[in-house]
Amino acid sequence: MQPTYAVPTARATAPHAPPLGATVEAGGTTFAVHSGGEAVELCLFDESGDETRVPLTDRTNGIWHGHLPGVGAGQRYGFRVRGPWDPWHGHRYNAAKLLLDPYARAVEGTLVADDAVLGHRAGHDETERDDTDSAPFVPRSVVVDDRFDWGDDRRPEVPWARTVVYEAHVRGLTRTHPDVPPELRGTYAGLAHPAVLAHLLDLGVTTVELLPVQQSVPELALLRRGRTNYWGYNTVGFFAPHAAYAATGSRGEQVAEFKAMVRALHTAGLEVLLDVVYNHTAEGGVDGPTLAWRGLDNRAAYRLRQGRLYTDVTGCGNTLDLRHPATLRMVTDSLRYWLQEMHVDGFRFDLAPALARGTDAFESAGTFLSVVAQDPVLARAKLVAEPWDVGPGGYQLGHFPAGWAEWNDRYRDAVREAWLGDNARHQGSGLRDLAYRISGSSDVFEDGGGRGPLASVNFVTAHDGFTLHDLVTYEQKRNEANGEHNRDGSGHNRGWNCGAEGPTDDVAVLAVRRRMLRNLLATLLTSTGVPMLTAGDETGRTQRGNNNGYCLDDESTWVDWSWRHGPDGAWRRDLLAWTRALVALRAEHPVLRQGDFFDGRPVHEDGRKDLAWFAPDGHEMADVGWFDHDRRVLGLYLSGVDLPRDRGGRAPTSLLVLLNTGPAPSSFVLPAVPWATTYVALLDTTDEVPRAAAGHLPAGGPTALGPMSMRVLAVDP
Repeated sequence: MQPTYAVPTARATAPHAPPLGATVEAGGTTFAVHSGGEAVELCLFDESGDETRVPLTDRTNGIWHGHLPGVGAGQRYGFRVRGPWDPWHGHRYNAAKLLLDPYARAVEGTLVADDAVLGHRAGHDETERDDTDSAPFVPRSVVVDDRFDWGDDRRPEVPWARTVVYEAHVRGLTRTHPDVPPELRGTYAGLAHPAVLAHLLDLGVTTVELLPVQQSVPELALLRRGRTNYWGYNTVGFFAPHAAYAATGSRGEQVAEFKAMVRALHTAGLEVLLDVVYNHTAEGGVDGPTLAWRGLDNRAAYRLRQGRLYTDVTGCGNTLDLRHPATLRMVTDSLRYWLQEMHVDGFRFDLAPALARGTDAFESAGTFLSVVAQDPVLARAKLVAEPWDVGPGGYQLGHFPAGWAEWNDRYRDAVREAWLGDNARHQGSGLRDLAYRISGSSDVFEDGGGRGPLASVNFVTAHDGFTLHDLVTYEQKRNEANGEHNRDGSGHNRGWNCGAEGPTDDVAVLAVRRRMLRNLLATLLTSTGVPMLTAGDETGRTQRGNNNGYCLDDESTWVDWSWRHGPDGAWRRDLLAWTRALVALRAEHPVLRQGDFFDGRPVHEDGRKDLAWFAPDGHEMADVGWFDHDRRVLGLYLSGVDLPRDRGGRAPTSLLVLLNTGPAPSSFVLPAVPWATTYVALLDTTDEVPRAAAGHLPAGGPTALGPMSMRVLAVDP
C-alpha cells in the first residue's frame, strides 16, 4: 500500500548533502539528486496517478535535497528540472519531462511508444524543445526500504582457478522449466527454485553470470515494430533490479526478491556475477527520449562533441562520461551498492573500454580503472571486461590492469576455426593459434602487469551469436524474426553445418554434429584459463539459426527443458552427461587450472617439462612444425610434477590431451619414458556417452584417434 504524506513541503536537511537517492528515515524520506539546473521539483504520484510537485530548495555542491515527512517505502516519484534549453551548449533542461532518479532502488513501469517521450517532436529539428508532458509515457522511481534479513549469508569466494562461469538470462533460464511453479517462471524467485539450483549444482558450475538485471527499457524503435530489448542492454536504473523479473511486485518487492535469489545461490555455493552496462544509457542519441540524465545534467552525464552531439563509441547513441566526478561517482556508488547491499560477487562490464577512455583513447591507468583499483570494496570483487567498444582504438584485449579478467574472443575464434572453420574444409591454417589459446593465451596476457592465464575468460559461445547447437547446424544466420530483414547479426561466425544446412534427418550428419559439440566442450573445459558456458548449450539449445536474439522474448530465446523426458531428448541428455563429465574432469585435475603461464621448462630431473607439444610420431614438436598449415593432429602434455600435493598427500596427475581436427582417422604414438610408462584413457569424444576405456595403454605404442575427435589420457602414476 502506498504511504500518504501529510505535508507536501520539503524540509531542509543537514548542512551537508545527504546520500543521493531516496533514503527512508524515521517519519519520512530524504530525497537527493544531482542536477545542474536552476530549480528542481520532486514529483509524487498517488494511486490514481495524480501528481503533486514539491520544490527542493536545499542545494549543496550541485545536489538538490530535502526531507518529506510522511513519505515511506512504496511511494512513486520522479523529478522535473528547470533550466536553459540550449542544445548547442549541451543544455537540455525541460520541465515538461518527468525524470527518473538515477539512484532509485526500484523502478515501476516502462516506456510507451509515443513521440511525447522524445526530446523533440518527430520530424522537427532536434534542437527544438518539445513541451509535451512525458509523465503518462515514462516509468516512475519507487522509494525502497533496504532492510533485509540476510541471515548468515556468506560469499562463496570461489578462486579464479576453480571458477566455471555459466552465463544465463534470468527470464530465459526458467521460463519453460516444468518443475518451477508457473507464477515463478522467468523471475528471480524462479532462478532460486531448488529445481534450477539442482541442475546448476549437478552440472558443476561455480558462478552464475546474469545478463543485465539493472532496470532497462526497450528502444522506441523496437516497441514500434512489436519487439522488445530482451537482453536488457538499455539501462535506465543503475541501482534498481529489473522489475519485470520479479514475481512479487514492482513497488520495491523486486529488491527483496533479488536479494533472496542471491542468498539462495550463495547457500548452494554459487557465485553471482552481473553483466552491467555503464557505457551508455537508454536515452540514446539526440533523437532519443529524455528519461533522467539528459534532463538533470546533460553535460555532466555524457561525452559531447560540437556542444549538441553525443560522442558514440558504444553504437547505442551516447557514451557516459566517467571523466566527470558526478558520473564517476554514480557508477562507483552503483557498483558498491550491488556488492554491499545486494551481495553480488562481481561484474562483467559491457564494452569496458568505453569506461576507461580519457580525452579519447583507452587508458589502462586512467581515472575509472584507477579508482576501482584503489577502492577496498571494488578491488575485491570479480571484475571481467568485455575488452572492446566500437570507437577508434576500441579493441583492447590484454590491456586491462591486474585484478581484471577479460572475455577472450581470440580464444573463441581460434577454437571455432580449428574445429569448424576453414580447417573443416581442408583449407586450414594449422593449429599454431589454437595451441596458444588452449595453453592460456600467453601471447595476449603475459605482459599484462603480472597477470596470468586466469585473466582469460575462455568461451566458444555467448548470448550474442549462435548457440553451440546452431554453430554446428547453420552456416547462414536466420534472423528474419527480428524484423530487420536479416541485416542484423554477424555474417562471419566460423561455423560449419556438418553437411546439411539447418534441421535434417540425415543420421551421418547428426552424428558428426554431436561429435563436434563434444569436441567444442572438451576443448573449452580442458583449456587453461577460466571457462564460460552459455545456458542451454549443455543440452543442445537452439535459436533456429538466429544469431542475434536480442529482441525476441519467446521460445526461440528461452532455455528448452524438454530434453529431460522422451526419446527425442536422448542425445541432449548424453550431451549433458558429457558436459558434466568435463566439468568434473576439470575440477579433479589441477593441471587444467594453473594460475601461471607455462614456459616449457623442465620441472623434473629426468627432463619432463611443465608443458610439451607432441607430433603424431610421439616426439616433441619441432619449431618448423608450427608453420605446417596442413597440420591437424596435435598432442598436449600437461605435467603435474611441480604442482602442490592435495590434502591427502597425492601428487596431481599429468595429462595428455590429443586432438585430431581433421576428417580422417589418425594414429598417435604415445610419448614414451620419461613422460610416462603407461596411460589411462579418461575421455574420447568419439563416444556418444562419456566413459573411460578399460585397461592401460603402454607408452611408446600407438593409439587410434577417430576423425574430428579428442582424447584425454592420464599418466598412470
